[in-house]
Amino acid sequence: MKKGLRSLLLLVALSVSGSLMSQDIHFSQFYMSPLNLNPALTGVLNCKTRMVVNYRNQWSPALVSNAYNTYSASYDQKVAVGRTDYFGIGGTLWGDVAGESRFGTTQGRFSLSYSKRMGGYRQSAKYLVVGADAAVTQRRIRDGDLRWPTQHDGNGRWMNSDPMEPFLDANNLDFLFADLGAGLLFFNVMDKRNNYYVGLAMAHLNQANISFYQDVVSLYSKLTVHAGGQFEMKPKVSILPGFVAFFQGEQREINLGTSVRFALGASRTQNQSWQIGGWYRIGTKDTGGLHSDAIIISTRFNSGQFGIGFSYDSTVSKFQQAANFNGSFEFSMSYEICGPERRNVYCPRF
Repeated sequence: MKKGLRSLLLLVALSVSGSLMSQDIHFSQFYMSPLNLNPALTGVLNCKTRMVVNYRNQWSPALVSNAYNTYSASYDQKVAVGRTDYFGIGGTLWGDVAGESRFGTTQGRFSLSYSKRMGGYRQSAKYLVVGADAAVTQRRIRDGDLRWPTQHDGNGRWMNSDPMEPFLDANNLDFLFADLGAGLLFFNVMDKRNNYYVGLAMAHLNQANISFYQDVVSLYSKLTVHAGGQFEMKPKVSILPGFVAFFQGEQREINLGTSVRFALGASRTQNQSWQIGGWYRIGTKDTGGLHSDAIIISTRFNSGQFGIGFSYDSTVSKFQQAANFNGSFEFSMSYEICGPERRNVYCPRF
């Protein structure tokens, strides 16, 4: 009986805690997942081409093999327009799967941006970027593995009787929908080691129907606000503060912190560095208001055009008991191809 109740309570806890982020995927290393953050970041890079992969594993201590797994891969490049401006073009494929029912979402997205120089010169400039994206998303679930309260015998066991969920639409357990988004970005590059940026993005502009039931449930539009920068404190040592906030329906999520970057090359201008940082994430409680969600430790190594990052989320909310006081980990890699073009400094190095 106690075991059965614990399973039910854990399911409820996951549903409540997961509501903080169940509307959309999220990455603790948001700065290493630019196209998932804001379409205006498409093509905003100092090289010509960028490729990024991300992987996140969440709640594995509580769900074991049924943990939340999120992956993403993106490609983008910039195209010069005249002497100072740029087009950005890119694409993203991401997926998310969780639970015994293998509840999953897969999305393929195409992104465009245009960067307009607002002032400055080759080594120091201000840019305004506008971006947009369009996607096709698949959402699916395996109904045969779902469990309903009517199947529980009250003694800790699940019966194999047919689930009694009359509102579930058996013909709508795997479907596609379109998704549209747009974003803005402003950045100011003072020199090769000092810059700042601020951005806004709005996802799910068309508010597609995402219901598995015989009704309409619209996907809430999501507002993203983010900012950050790099500021050199002394030769070869810089701080990189960052901030991101998501507003989607009644849910709020805020992640803020900073990293310290240490240049490793013989010159400060070489892109060889190691950085370490700490972040603090808060989110919406099921009863309203905000609460502490996680403390995040992250590290990253850059060598030439290659970057690799790792982070660990230590849960500080009440869900840490269900997760056996373990957290989530995340892995990111990026690779840039510069080519023969030489236009000096264009944008921040995220």
